[in-house]
Amino acid sequence: MFDALNAWIGQVEAALFQDVILPVVYQLGLGGYAEDAFTGTEWLLVGLVQIAVMVLILGPLEKLRPVEAVTDRAAIRTDILYTLVHRLGLFRLAMFFLLDPLMDALEGHLRLLGWQRINVEDWWPAVTSIPLVSFLVYLLLFDLLDYWYHRLSHTYRWWWSLHAVHHSQRQMTLWSDNRNHLLDDMLRDVVFAAAALAVGVEPSQYVLLVALSQLLQSLQHANLRMHFGALGERLLVSPRFHRTHHAVGVGHEAIGRPGRLGGCNYGVIFPWWDMLFRTAVFSGAYYPTGIRDQMPPPAGKGRDYGAGFLSQQWYGIKRLLRLG
Repeated sequence: MFDALNAWIGQVEAALFQDVILPVVYQLGLGGYAEDAFTGTEWLLVGLVQIAVMVLILGPLEKLRPVEAVTDRAAIRTDILYTLVHRLGLFRLAMFFLLDPLMDALEGHLRLLGWQRINVEDWWPAVTSIPLVSFLVYLLLFDLLDYWYHRLSHTYRWWWSLHAVHHSQRQMTLWSDNRNHLLDDMLRDVVFAAAALAVGVEPSQYVLLVALSQLLQSLQHANLRMHFGALGERLLVSPRFHRTHHAVGVGHEAIGRPGRLGGCNYGVIFPWWDMLFRTAVFSGAYYPTGIRDQMPPPAGKGRDYGAGFLSQQWYGIKRLLRLG
C-alpha cells in the first residue's frame, strides 16, 4: 500500500515538475537551479496536500465544534496569507538563496576540520537503519529541539518580542500556526538546518518531518473544542492543551508571576517534554487567546499587534528595538 502511494506521489511530483515548474525555471533563466527546483516541487506538492487536508477536514471540524464564534475574519485572512507564504514554499524559496550557501560553507569548513556527521542510521545499524525506525528517532530528536527552541523564545525578552507576533492571535483558527515574525522563522530555519546537517537526516525525510509537524500544528491551533482524553492528552498535543499555551495571561507568563516571561505547554508534537521538564498544564478550560498588556486583569482579549501582515512584522521590529 505504502509503495503504491509513494509511486503515485512520485508520478504527480514528476509531472508537476516537468510540466509546470521546469518551464518557469528556464523561462526565468535559472536553468542551473533545475535540480534544486525539483526539491522545491516536493515542498509545493506537500504544501498543497496540507492545505487540502486543512480545508476539507479541519475546516468542517471547526464548524462542527467551535470553541468560540468567529468575529474577526480580517485576522483570519491575514493568517491565511501567512499559511500560503509558508506552506507553498515561498518562504523556503527565499531561505534557499540565503541559507543554502551558508550551510554548504559551514559543512565544507567542518569537513576540513575532520568533522563527520553522526548519522542516526549508524547508531545501531541493525535497528536504526530501518527507515521507519530512523524516521521515528528523527521525529523525537527534532521535537525535543522544537520544545527547547520554543521554550527559550518565551525566556529571552528580545526573542519574545519576535515570537509574540505568533501569540498575538486573538482569533485562533486552523490557519493560525504560520503567523510568525519572519526573523524568528529565519532563526528557526538556521537552527533546524544545522541540526539536520549534524544528524544526517535525508532531504526527503526532512520534508516529511516538517510536513507532519505542520499539519499537526494546524490541528492544534484550530478553533476546535477537542481533547484526546486523560491518556491521549499525554501522548499527543491536542487543541485544548495547546490553546492553554496561547491563553491570555497564562501561556506566555510565568505561573503565579504576572508580567514575567515564562509560560507552559511548549510541546510541538508530544507533551512528554512538558511533563519531563515540569511545564505541562492539563486544563479542562478553553481560554481566550492573545497577549495581555502589562498589568490588566487576566480576562479579555489582549494586546493588538496590528491588523495585517506588514503591520505585525513592523510591530515585532519595534518591540525588538524597544521603539514601541
